[in-house]
Amino acid sequence: MDEKSLSRLELNKVLSACADYACLDGTKAIFAGLSPSTDLAEVRDKLARTAECVKLLFRYGIIGIEYFPDVEDLLVRASKRSTLSCAELRQVNLLLRSARIAYTSINGVDDGEIIAIKGDSARIYYDKNLEDDITEKIISDDEVSDHASAALFSIRSKIKSLNERIRSKLSEYVTGDTSRYLQDGIVTMRGDRYVIPVKAEYRSRVKGLVHDRSQSGATFFIEPEYVLELNNELVALQIDEKEEVERILKALSGRVGDMSERLKTDMAVLAEIESYYARAQYSYAKKCVMPQVNKRGYINIIKGRHPLIDPRKVVPVSLELGGSYNFLLISGANTGGKTVTLKMCGLFCLMAACGIFVPAAEGTAVCAFDDIFCDVGDSQSIEDSLSTFSSHITTVIDMCKRATAGSLVLIDELGGGTNPDEGQALAKAVVEHFLKIGCRGIVTTHFTPLKEFAYTVDGIENASMEFDASTLKPLYSIKIGLPGASNALAICRRFGMDEEILDRAVGYLSEGGKAFENIVRRAEESRVEADKKLAEAASLERSLKEKLAEVNRRIDELNKQRERLTANARAESRRIINERTAQAEELLDEIEQLFKKEELSQGDLIKARTLKNKLKNSAYSNDESQRPVTNYIEATAENLHVGDDIFFVKLQSAGQVLSINAARGEVEIVCGSIKTRCKISDLQKINSPKKSAKLPHKGEVRVRNANPSTPTQPQLEINLLGMTVSEALYEVDNFIDRAVMSNLEEIKVIHGVGTGKLREAIARHLKGHKNVKSFRLGKYGEGETGVTIITLK
Repeated sequence: MDEKSLSRLELNKVLSACADYACLDGTKAIFAGLSPSTDLAEVRDKLARTAECVKLLFRYGIIGIEYFPDVEDLLVRASKRSTLSCAELRQVNLLLRSARIAYTSINGVDDGEIIAIKGDSARIYYDKNLEDDITEKIISDDEVSDHASAALFSIRSKIKSLNERIRSKLSEYVTGDTSRYLQDGIVTMRGDRYVIPVKAEYRSRVKGLVHDRSQSGATFFIEPEYVLELNNELVALQIDEKEEVERILKALSGRVGDMSERLKTDMAVLAEIESYYARAQYSYAKKCVMPQVNKRGYINIIKGRHPLIDPRKVVPVSLELGGSYNFLLISGANTGGKTVTLKMCGLFCLMAACGIFVPAAEGTAVCAFDDIFCDVGDSQSIEDSLSTFSSHITTVIDMCKRATAGSLVLIDELGGGTNPDEGQALAKAVVEHFLKIGCRGIVTTHFTPLKEFAYTVDGIENASMEFDASTLKPLYSIKIGLPGASNALAICRRFGMDEEILDRAVGYLSEGGKAFENIVRRAEESRVEADKKLAEAASLERSLKEKLAEVNRRIDELNKQRERLTANARAESRRIINERTAQAEELLDEIEQLFKKEELSQGDLIKARTLKNKLKNSAYSNDESQRPVTNYIEATAENLHVGDDIFFVKLQSAGQVLSINAARGEVEIVCGSIKTRCKISDLQKINSPKKSAKLPHKGEVRVRNANPSTPTQPQLEINLLGMTVSEALYEVDNFIDRAVMSNLEEIKVIHGVGTGKLREAIARHLKGHKNVKSFRLGKYGEGETGVTIITLK
């Protein structure tokens, strides 16, 4: 591709930003020499590898490639059987470790969509045994471990033992009678041999080998003769140690040399994989998407953002090219974003060709062009004696010679820098040439004739950078189909140019130019206003649709709730009818059995009457007018009086008001045998129908409140005084059923003291009752043995 165009589009800055995410020198070198691909299959393969790395890094948490230095020279030396030092072997070990981690981490991911990177990792070679040996045997850049070999361990053990013996011998001089001969009471070393510092006047008193003398001459460093042999033995052991270390390093270096070619391949493969990791990290940081790539010259950028502009300031731009038209002619006010849009379009194609995602919205498409030509900015050259126009037209001439149907041409201010009449004529001719070739391109201009030209020629479309006429500020968004007004005079007015100068400039405008600019300006203003109204209408439509969907959802919920309630009511009705029918049949059967007797006793008659009453009580009454209707109203301090009937919501029970404290909003009430204080807001006042209410005349319709949500007054106690045992037990069962339906927890049965028969019968009956949790006799103040308190399940 054209190198100057790549530089003008600033691809090198994007590649440098990607390289910042890499740690290997080889990876940085790849980005430094990376060129965009023109082969569609290769571009798609690169983008697919980047996509796989995005998944590996940000879905599966792979850490990437671990750092290792460039060890190619060390591998070459090892292959030639040179011995590597401890530090050099540790550097090679970093490569072995990085290769192992890369291979195991990539192949440890179970994802059928990760194919290409796994294919690359299959070329990675690593030797875990060699890596472990180097780690265990070399503990620093200049030290081999004692346990690197059994021989080395033995030698160093002997050296340690011998050192202790020599020091022990020499300590006799330091602590014995000969200590007066010494300059200092220490043992030191000269040339890897142990010596003692002897005063010069006593050197003849200490037999041994003189190794050194102090600068003042007052001290001689003498190796006593009786440690001479020990020192000789120590030197021999040190030589053995050095030879053993050399042997260990040579063996490890030989193993490295045997696999040097495979390790060189590892360096290249790891650098290549890391380059895609770096692309993935850059794409993730810039919130990029994987573009669709084609070879037919089609570009569709959706909400694209130039990657080199501050993301807090950049404004997304959308444009399409290569579909129904091959060229875009972008016009509009200065500083409106024309040049940025032009460069962004070319840069996106180059980024994709390098396997880098683009900062845009999903659905963005670019083309893998054979070449991209760009002429942006002032390229005048003093050295070559080229003016702005000369350098500009030289680039355009080169484009005209080299461009093909597979090229993208990007020209900023085509024909600028010279006489406007000649410039616009030249611009038309150049655009016609590119249209004839069949290439794709974007041209920016301020020439009015060129805007008119775009309306008359097929294959080119006007586009404008939007401009707010009221604030005279660019909106940094592109509109396809309409040219844009330059608004040069309006911008000059905004920056404070003298009105007299501006009025004179307006007078110099040609009538045709003024008319066209005015038409374009009014059309642009009308379009902006229409777009604004359209956006408001779309917003209102979305809001209404959401509200309608919510209404429909609530209607569906209500319908489902109604169906559930209806089904439950039907089921409950069937259950009650079946239950009452079964009870009636049992009662009739008992009565029938009584009357089959030849003679009826007084007890039989009483029992028959009792059965008859039970049968009557179990019958349903459909006469709603016979049932008392209770109305509930909200209780307030104003409408509540002592003695009023109330319904306590928290206990779900009725009671009466005993006293009122309006200042605190509290009342004292009694519900059955329970006396308590509560808030007025927790009460509802009961308005019972008056007994004196007139009955309706014949044909008169009476309306009453039938709201199913109105609470019914539950019964907390039942009085069984005067009833027989059988009658009392029947009433107790019905009372318990009603209490269970009212969700009551505790009820009271009044049976009196008497002979105790009724109390005992009730106790026996409650022991096996399915709805009774427990029961007890009343306490003091509750009625004592004359009542039974029942706790329900």
